[in-house]
Amino acid sequence: MSLPRFYPIFDSADWLERALPLGVKLVQLRLKDRAEAELRAEIRRGLALARRHGAALVVNDHWRLAIEEGADWLHLGQEDLDTADLPAIRRAGLRLGLSTHDEAELERALAVAPDYVALGPVWPTILKKMRWHEQGLDRVTDWKRRIGPLPLVAIGGVTVERAPAALAAGADVVAAVTDITLNPDPEARMADWLRVTG
Repeated sequence: MSLPRFYPIFDSADWLERALPLGVKLVQLRLKDRAEAELRAEIRRGLALARRHGAALVVNDHWRLAIEEGADWLHLGQEDLDTADLPAIRRAGLRLGLSTHDEAELERALAVAPDYVALGPVWPTILKKMRWHEQGLDRVTDWKRRIGPLPLVAIGGVTVERAPAALAAGADVVAAVTDITLNPDPEARMADWLRVTG
């Protein structure tokens, strides 16, 4: 399976309204610390926007709501794997992406046959405190060799300027968060992303 090479991650459906009309075709909604009704409303709105623009929306973490709202994609971190009902996720037909940071996590991820594997942080990231140091491009190459045709997503500290190196190292997809959301002109930055990953 091939995926679009540009994969922005946002914390609000408002961002989807800005990204999807530009031609973004793969996007994640990562919602934290919200009441369930608000989570459901955001996911529902995000799915409607994605479908209107012919894009794939990946719901982060909230697997029950993803199933109930008819999402197509789900992303889980390693902690989420402890509590997620994988058979229910599979029965619902959800495609699954998983985060990995080390050898043990990669083995665990591959054991559940995901639809993509994410590796991070490739470069230092300001998004969240992580106990992992930067993975580096050699790790990207190693992960790609090990997972074969399964799509590999590089995440963490990826910028427009760094994206070509991540792709050249073996990543199939590059994910971005703060490089867009903290940019003074997010639309122009996304246009740059689409150009370098197109």
